[in-house]
Amino acid sequence: MRRKLVLINPVNPHRVGLTVNPSSRFPPLGLGIVAALTPDDWSIEIIDENFKRFKYEDADLVGITAFTASVTRAYELAGLYRIQGVPTVLGGIHASMLPDEALGYVDTVVIGEAESVWPKLIDDFLARKMQRVYRGRFVDLKDMPVPRHDLFNPGYLFGSIQTARGCPMDCDFCSVTALNGHRYRQRPVEEVLDELEVLAKKMVFFVDDNMIGYGKAAADRALCLFRGMIERGIKKDWFCQASMNFADNEEVLSYAAKSGCRMVFLGVEAESVEALGVTNKKLNLKIGVDHYEEVFRRVNQHGIAVLGAFIYGMDSDTPSALRRRTNYILSSGVDVMQTTYLTPLPGTRLFNILREQGRLLYTDFPNDWVRYDMTQVIHYPLLLKPYELKAAMVESNRRLYSRRTLYRKFVKTWYATRDFTTAMWAYNSNCNYRNVATHPSRDAV
Repeated sequence: MRRKLVLINPVNPHRVGLTVNPSSRFPPLGLGIVAALTPDDWSIEIIDENFKRFKYEDADLVGITAFTASVTRAYELAGLYRIQGVPTVLGGIHASMLPDEALGYVDTVVIGEAESVWPKLIDDFLARKMQRVYRGRFVDLKDMPVPRHDLFNPGYLFGSIQTARGCPMDCDFCSVTALNGHRYRQRPVEEVLDELEVLAKKMVFFVDDNMIGYGKAAADRALCLFRGMIERGIKKDWFCQASMNFADNEEVLSYAAKSGCRMVFLGVEAESVEALGVTNKKLNLKIGVDHYEEVFRRVNQHGIAVLGAFIYGMDSDTPSALRRRTNYILSSGVDVMQTTYLTPLPGTRLFNILREQGRLLYTDFPNDWVRYDMTQVIHYPLLLKPYELKAAMVESNRRLYSRRTLYRKFVKTWYATRDFTTAMWAYNSNCNYRNVATHPSRDAV
């Protein structure tokens, strides 16, 4: 009989966040990579709670991935298999940051990137000597296994693809460098293009933390990728994440648009030097807040919408500062508006600082991890009370996501990009954020 591997993508059952929107759900790429690393003589199934609540499936081995907000659910599901004597493995960002906690709920933890350890884990499982911890190393992304896209739920509207890992920026609130390192590692362009050609979805999300990376060599590589998509006739509408340096190179912008780029997520975070300083957002400080509008204008000129991400609750924030942030978002060239609470996630300097200072509001772990989804006040801000921060966010959401504002932003995007399809992408994305802002939590938080 073939052995069976069950892979699980758990979802926070208490707070829905962006998953309230079907178009904001993305395939669990890490599970697809694990599936690709598993020998062909195994039967593999992915149970994805983005679409259907968990139902027990027999398995010889269970692998689970989880973000911080969904890890409590991961522990719960792992417990169902451990009762039956089925070995459980947990990986992903949260387990990598807090492996000791995770080991209280699963048999084995994979720390970091799975490519360098999963084959050994399988061998150890077959030899009945699976270890408690496997620590992955930062791998060369050449010949990286292509994720098993065929195993993902067909209900996903977007396909996902990764072209690089790592980030040298090291912002206080971000755990990317802790998981993937400071060095920006890139997959060979031809391998990325090969994967894009077999990706069935017309719409694609490039999951890299910064699509064009840092420096001339990375920009040249991005240019090569975009040109390759055009030369191969790969027709996708896509969006990506990037830093504010996305607009530095006009040629890169031009070919990004020609290859199908509709929207770019930019971590603007704040419009004030003080707020950027307290979060160590060095690149934005280098570019300068006075140059933000020029960045947005350059991106729009190429028919690409800007999704601007802003954070509320930094240590320099006051009620008046947050009103100014909302006013700035409304008047700025940003097309899509994302506002989240400053959320101290495990593995970040921010989490360590706030925990040491006794400023975390919720510390009944692992139960309270469900609250760490960026839609709730999690800490005691320095210059305002938690209820003042919440009130500021409620007022901001009322203004940002009013029907009048969404229509006005749609018209602005259409005019600035001269592209109706891009304007509709931006409008639908704003409607998604409106749904998040107005959707009640499933618990009385």
